[in-house]
Amino acid sequence: MTDNEIFLLILLMIMGLPWIIWRMLGDDDRAPLVVVQIIVGVLLGPGVLGMAAPALHAQIFNPGAIAALNGIALWAVMLFIWLAGIELDLSAAWAARRDSWTAAGLALLTPLALGSFAGWLILMRPGWIGAQGQPWQAMLGIGMACAVTALPILVLLMDRLAILRAPLGQRVLRYASLDDIAIWAVLALILLDWPRMERQLGFLLCFPFVAWAMRALMQRMAPAERLRLSMVWLALAGLAADWAGLHFMVGAFLAGVVLDRGWFDGDALDRLRDMLLLTVMPVFFLSTGLRTVWAMGGVELMWVTLLLLAAAVGGKLLGVRIAGRLLGWRRGEASVIGWLLQTKALIMIIFVNILLDRQVISGATFTALLLMALASTMLTTPMARRGLSSLTDQDAMNDPRVTAAGPPHPS
Repeated sequence: MTDNEIFLLILLMIMGLPWIIWRMLGDDDRAPLVVVQIIVGVLLGPGVLGMAAPALHAQIFNPGAIAALNGIALWAVMLFIWLAGIELDLSAAWAARRDSWTAAGLALLTPLALGSFAGWLILMRPGWIGAQGQPWQAMLGIGMACAVTALPILVLLMDRLAILRAPLGQRVLRYASLDDIAIWAVLALILLDWPRMERQLGFLLCFPFVAWAMRALMQRMAPAERLRLSMVWLALAGLAADWAGLHFMVGAFLAGVVLDRGWFDGDALDRLRDMLLLTVMPVFFLSTGLRTVWAMGGVELMWVTLLLLAAAVGGKLLGVRIAGRLLGWRRGEASVIGWLLQTKALIMIIFVNILLDRQVISGATFTALLLMALASTMLTTPMARRGLSSLTDQDAMNDPRVTAAGPPHPS
């Protein structure tokens, strides 16, 4: 087969197989399409297809095809992270700062602490730290991976649950948005490259001035031209961050954060996100699956995955429950919010991809974290839906119009 034919065969697999499996499952709550796409990527990777048919795997996923896929995946994920940055509404978080900072802080710090402790236990055994990683970097990276909430996936799931524009949904978005800022700040700390410290300091000092100039230019542009200029700005910020040693993903996120969503057509941004998920993000999911390894053995890997899952899920639920007690939330709200913030696919996978790229963590740690992300994301919708049903019943019982005949009928 020619290189073009091989590349198109790969596209056929990554576009067709997940969709067919997803349609056959028929349960978008427990198996969202994005999760199925990542799982198919894992199955096509060296840990499954590569072990079952190594010659076929090597022929299909040859270096040329991998290079082409990685190029598409790089730009796709930069666009996705840029959109996530634009979604942040810092003014709303400031307006409700006591609620926002308390809930977001506890929702982040509790799983971060438990995840870091789990990382410390894991790193006591050989093979779980990367060749270039320091113990504190790997431990902090594992802890932050347990604390991550994937804002773009959260938006999709809350839209499916019909609470995205509701007050509860907007609160959850604020908490997740603030945690996103902390995630990238911690990543920048982990990736500090001491030999290139001058470059990094130069980037951090120059970026605010360049961002101010870009904001001023954006406001003078016609609305139709702002999206085109944003693509140039995104590429520039990603290049500058990577050159400085902070990784292009940090630049992509910052490029989005400094822009206001109100400058753009909101429907156009939503369509762009949907088109990315439909057309090019599956390529990123496949490239992620191709990185999975099972070198540590199935049993040990599963135990590590379960430990990380317990730290991530338990830590998030515990932190949000403490916040609910401090802030006087009504009964059941903390549970719903805690489960909604469990979405980890995409942002956490991007986060640990960067740690793997920089050899802070090993391939086995990456695989365990990937499995943990998939499991926690699959738990989110069914558990949140159950909690929302309980809140609805509670609202009905507290409604003074409810009588022995049942809740009022709409007029």
